[in-house]
Amino acid sequence: MLRRLPRPSFRVWLFLLLVALGGLIAWLDPWQAPAPGPVPTDEAGEPDYYLEQAQLTRFDASGRAHQRLESPRLVHTPHDDVTRAVTPLAHLIDREGRLWIANATEGRLGPSGNPLTLTGEARLLAPEERWQLDTDILHFDSNVGHAWSDTPALLQQPPQRMRGERFDAWIHDNRARLTDNVRGHHPRKGPSRGRPPKPST
Repeated sequence: MLRRLPRPSFRVWLFLLLVALGGLIAWLDPWQAPAPGPVPTDEAGEPDYYLEQAQLTRFDASGRAHQRLESPRLVHTPHDDVTRAVTPLAHLIDREGRLWIANATEGRLGPSGNPLTLTGEARLLAPEERWQLDTDILHFDSNVGHAWSDTPALLQQPPQRMRGERFDAWIHDNRARLTDNVRGHHPRKGPSRGRPPKPST
């Protein structure tokens, strides 16, 4: 005569359900973030943190946002208190609320977040004035709103363009200057006849 096996208790069913659910979650793994990249190394030493897809916002003494930096990867090294950024995009806001945009291949925020140094195809845009500056290394001191470059720079405000060995801009005053061996191209207004004008020196 066959005997019936006792039915599993509620606790057994609950245990089996939890095991199955845990296995399903482990298989699907919907909350696992992409694996982080390798820990960056730098001549300044081991970083204490790094951020991916980062947005940093700086505020002035009155609590107004005046600088925002976006980068797919930020690395901070405690030895020199420097933050390094890959392909940074900076939004700079002057005291009048005008927006200035800067970007480059690499960026570096000095101790306490100032100054910002952009290197490698650095560009500064003034959308309201419709001009842009291209240079290799661009510095920006957010405390005084001064942007400058000691490397050859090209300043364009179509259809005009000018080159110089040094560039300075004071964003709060909406003022820019090219100095040292300045050369420019200023097309004539209206239809031109004959040869195009030579760049001024």
